[in-house]
This record gives sequence, C-alpha cells and structure tokens, in this order.
Amino acid sequence: MDLKQLNGNMLAFVGDAVLSLQVREYLVGQAFNTGDKLQKASVKYVSAKAQAAFLQYLLEENHLSEAELLIYKKGRNYKSDSAPKNTDIVTYRQASGLEALWGYWYLNQETKRLKEMFKLFVNYVDKS
Repeated sequence: MDLKQLNGNMLAFVGDAVLSLQVREYLVGQAFNTGDKLQKASVKYVSAKAQAAFLQYLLEENHLSEAELLIYKKGRNYKSDSAPKNTDIVTYRQASGLEALWGYWYLNQETKRLKEMFKLFVNYVDKS
C-alpha cells in the first residue's frame, strides 16, 4: 500500500480505530471492571477536545518531524462530508490531523513511534 496515495480522511479513519484500541487496552489494564465504566473512562481520551489539546502540546514541544507535520496537515485539512457533533470545526480538524498521524504510524508499521506517542498521550490526558 502506498501511504502517500491515501488521503487524510483514510489515514484518520484507521488512526481513530488504532488510538481507540490503544485506549481500550490501557483502560482494561487499569482494572475497570464494567463496560459502562470503561466506556465513560474512554471518553476522556478519545474526545476531539483531548486529541486536539494533545496535538497542540506536540506542536509546542516540537515532538513532530517535518514529515509528520505534513501528515498532520493532510488529515487536518481534509474536507470531510461530516460535521462535528460535540465540538467546533477547528478542534475537530486538529483531532482528525492527530488521528491521521496515528493511522500513518500504524500503516507504516512504526510500532515504536506509536508506543512512544501513546505513552505521551496518556500522560498528557491524565494530567489534564
């Protein structure tokens, strides 16, 4: 698969699933014992607001390479057919850009980078 041919929406679609799975695995390891508690806890991590805030942190702290910035912008700038339900369009697009990065890392088999970023993500969200 040629990742350069994938648009930002496709990358974000995959990245959303990967990040959601990582969050679920993390929360199961935190000893939540009911599906309801797991679902409520996951919202803290998978919300567009949390993802956009983390993305801002990555940008401010220069955690992304030039190539990664291009992938982020590809996801952020993609004009999707859907409108955000619970947030403003800027936050939604920033979150989509982050998800595009997650999708890119996953599809490019950058496991080490995914783990590194997820650890930063969890630490950031837990402190927020």
